Amino acid sequence: MAPDGAGRGLGRHGRRLRVADVTLWYGERSGGIKSYLDAKRRHAAITGAYEHHIVVPGERDEERAGMHRIRGVRVTRNDYRIPPGGRGLCRTIERLRPDVLLLHDPFWTPRQAIAAAHRSGAIVIAVHHGSAALAAAGMPGPDAAWRPIFRSWMHHAYRDVDAIMSVIDPVPDSGRGADLPLRLGLDPAFRPQPDVRRGDHVLYAGRLSRAKGVGELLEATRRGDWTLQLVGDGPWRTALPAEIAALGLADRVTLGDYVSDPAELARRYAAASCVVMPGPNETFGLVGLEAAACGARVVTCDNAPSATTIGALGHTYSAGDVVGLQRAIDAARRAAPDAGAAAALAWRHGWTVLFHQELRDMVDLLERRERRRERAA
Repeated sequence: MAPDGAGRGLGRHGRRLRVADVTLWYGERSGGIKSYLDAKRRHAAITGAYEHHIVVPGERDEERAGMHRIRGVRVTRNDYRIPPGGRGLCRTIERLRPDVLLLHDPFWTPRQAIAAAHRSGAIVIAVHHGSAALAAAGMPGPDAAWRPIFRSWMHHAYRDVDAIMSVIDPVPDSGRGADLPLRLGLDPAFRPQPDVRRGDHVLYAGRLSRAKGVGELLEATRRGDWTLQLVGDGPWRTALPAEIAALGLADRVTLGDYVSDPAELARRYAAASCVVMPGPNETFGLVGLEAAACGARVVTCDNAPSATTIGALGHTYSAGDVVGLQRAIDAARRAAPDAGAAAALAWRHGWTVLFHQELRDMVDLLERRERRRERAA
């Protein structure tokens, strides 16, 4: 049953509201965007609150049970793919005729996609997951050379959308403020783990790249006295063993595989003395929220939005301050777990609650558009 009946009958021709999410960044080893979309797909299927579609690149053109894949060329280890142009995306949008289209990145021919959605009668929401700083950090050469390029592109990509959804202020990157909050939640597996014994090691789980602050974490580990487990995949994975050895950390740092099972990841979080999310340009930081909900102590940069959400369960430091990172890890390892606060955090960030709120936001946008049309007529 849809919460309070929200969304029913609002779609065209008497059907349920039809919502489509579009992103390039949906691979087998993706992070927060995939978690959000998979949870949203399950929520729509269980509640029937709206008709949900996901449009992503794939190995071949394929449509099955609301998942629409458009053939693309594989470009990274995470199985990310880039389709040749936007024709397949636009055809899919025009065939689906969604009431609401959410674009989760500004890179997949956004102006073409927005035009196709508007021709089909949809409202378009740009979901601001990233930032120019984060994108620039992943490119070769000085970040300062890339940031203006990415900001210019985001201004271009977001110009004609009907609303921006974000957890941070998108004005520096897009020239427009956030119209809606981006709400990120938790898989039911991310709860306190009373049967898991807290260990002595430090854990990093996520994308293995310099942009995520892994280099600073290794340097802090060299200065500290703990063992470190790195779990994940990414562009730096093949070079990491040599980097670890060069820092004299071969006997204190282990490199583990990406963990896809939420229940297993929850146990990994709870078994660590603390979980570190050292990325200096996080636009939310879902790993920090997940780990805190499992009862782990968490270390983040003080500018990570999830640091505020985690509250007293987290320990912060200034981005780029390796000594500050070392001290924050030491403090987190000494701090006692707080299972009560972790359980309360997990409850507040359940996907069902958050998607109910998101649906109301989308309904409000549609109703405002209809009122504008009525006044214009």
